[in-house]
Amino acid sequence: MYFPSWLSHLWRGLSRPLGSTTQPTWGSLSRSLVLSSQRRIPEFSSFVARTNTCGELRSSHLGQEVTLCGWIQYRRQNVFLVLRDFHGLVQIVIPQDESPASVKKILCEAPVESVVQVSGTVISRPPGQENPKMPTGEIEIKVKTAKLLNPSKKLPFEIKDFVKKTETLRLQYRYLDLRSFQMQYNLRLRSQMVMKMREYLCNLHGFVDIETPTLFKRTPGGAKEFLVPSREPGKFYSLPQSPQQFKQLLMVGGLDRYFQVARCYRDEGSKPDRQPEFTQIDIEMSFVDQSGIQSLIEGLLQYSWPNDKDPLLVPFPSMTFAEALATYGTDKPDTRFGMKIIDISDKFRNTEIGFLQDALSKPQGTIKAMCVPEGTVSEKYLKRRDIESIQKFAADHFNQEVLPVFLKTNRNWNSPVAKFIMEEQRLELTRLMEIQEEDVILLTAGEHKKACSLLGKLRLECADLLEMRGMVLRDTSLFSFLWVVDFPLFLPKEENPRELESTHHPFTAPHPSDIHLLYTEPEKVRSQHYDLVLNGSEIGGGSIRIHDAELQHYILATLLKEDVKLLSHLLQALEYGAPPHGGIALGLDRLICLVTGAPSIRDVIAFPKSFRGHDLMSSAPDSVPPEELKPYHIQVSWPTDSESEKSSLNHPHHPKS
Repeated sequence: MYFPSWLSHLWRGLSRPLGSTTQPTWGSLSRSLVLSSQRRIPEFSSFVARTNTCGELRSSHLGQEVTLCGWIQYRRQNVFLVLRDFHGLVQIVIPQDESPASVKKILCEAPVESVVQVSGTVISRPPGQENPKMPTGEIEIKVKTAKLLNPSKKLPFEIKDFVKKTETLRLQYRYLDLRSFQMQYNLRLRSQMVMKMREYLCNLHGFVDIETPTLFKRTPGGAKEFLVPSREPGKFYSLPQSPQQFKQLLMVGGLDRYFQVARCYRDEGSKPDRQPEFTQIDIEMSFVDQSGIQSLIEGLLQYSWPNDKDPLLVPFPSMTFAEALATYGTDKPDTRFGMKIIDISDKFRNTEIGFLQDALSKPQGTIKAMCVPEGTVSEKYLKRRDIESIQKFAADHFNQEVLPVFLKTNRNWNSPVAKFIMEEQRLELTRLMEIQEEDVILLTAGEHKKACSLLGKLRLECADLLEMRGMVLRDTSLFSFLWVVDFPLFLPKEENPRELESTHHPFTAPHPSDIHLLYTEPEKVRSQHYDLVLNGSEIGGGSIRIHDAELQHYILATLLKEDVKLLSHLLQALEYGAPPHGGIALGLDRLICLVTGAPSIRDVIAFPKSFRGHDLMSSAPDSVPPEELKPYHIQVSWPTDSESEKSSLNHPHHPKS
């Protein structure tokens, strides 16, 4: 059996990079593969009313009688039509002198995208009429019989990837959008990678696939949860933002190794590229430490990774939270390119530049710099208005100054700072930051975390600008994994900096070396949390958990000031011989999005919500009649006009909604 190699790729757990410049086509993914004789080839035409799929037919099928089912994609001169199914395309030819009138009527009059069944003979295309861009381009089907299974109305858009469609229209007619090659490719790749993950975890490493409840109770801390009313007055379920408590309880129950493709829910409002419901590869293990979890995940990704990409090199590099912030200005750095942040405070201790002097005189005051390659103000790369935009962003969002400095004496961009930089400092910076002739320095000063965060934002902004102007910085075919470790266990609350909140969640164990600080300086305690970052996106996070009931109670009640009654079941369970345990969750949507090169996670989810959390196809969420709310003892409090206006301002229309 032959079938197009894009589907062969998926079946074998393969794919190809789909960056912004290289999109797959029916032909480009359709070179024949030699499949391993040890693997079972899927029977795509078993149990159904066809003998073959449209995409599998080749010259080796010449002379065979076949029956195909699919959609009419294209028709030409009422002689040729292209039939499409999930597997590919094939050309159908209607013999003008041989075909019954009923066959001609069906195939010539049925609207495009109608569903038909055709039977006929596989024949060679006439010499010179072969189509090398089409996997089935050497053959065509000489039709004998045809059946119209269902006619189609005129579609709101063409089922072709190169036809531009707004995302609103795509989501409104998602069932049509799913017919496109790109969506078929993304969803089938997702399925194959998940299947390989199941094999690795369950078959090779003894994990147990366990489903946990969707209806649960409110959890302190973390993201906001969706509420589900019950028939008991004033009592509500919550949809879990993760199976966190359940998987810990499974470890108490002695299951030892748990895994689940888990549906999770977070009421995060209108956040770009987020979904109110999403999928995690959820994992928990007993008697494991941080290195054990990391090795497991590295092996899992190696096993499920598409084979036509460069093999993943393990172990993945690791970096502490403090290093990531100081070097990249973020806890999820994109390590595919440089432009690292450098501390140059020591070089400017005796500076005459006023705002630098002020910064260094304050607690934790530093001077940070970043080198933008070939950033000279010119028509090719960074322009003067780009620098002005960067300075405005720094002032508006960080209340910080950013100074562009060109260290060649004859090119200072009229920067008032350049004349105050002594030749000795100039040479020292050139050496320290490995500055080339056309590079520019972005310099800022202030409190360490604030200055680093600002340059971290500008690093990504400058990378976008440079790439938009033609410079290649981030290789779209490169997958750069990084573990970020040693996060602080607590952070000061934004609304009340004197109080603490968990950096991740309250069940994360403190670093063994810092436990003594819990009782004196808890803000200095590091956690046993670890994040997995890929190309600047967090795709996974986990931790070693607290398995001691007394320690868990102290952190919840004393440090976080949470109501421990909400977690009495978990605290009680920890008192009955809970083993040491830890785990992780991989964000499946984000991972597949990066692997396929899709522009949004909505492109790797079959039925996603819009930017504002709406299902544009079914108009969910929808109103409910008051009588249906009575059993739940709730009623709707309608907002006033002013409240409605305020809500609309907080949720503006977004181009991706």
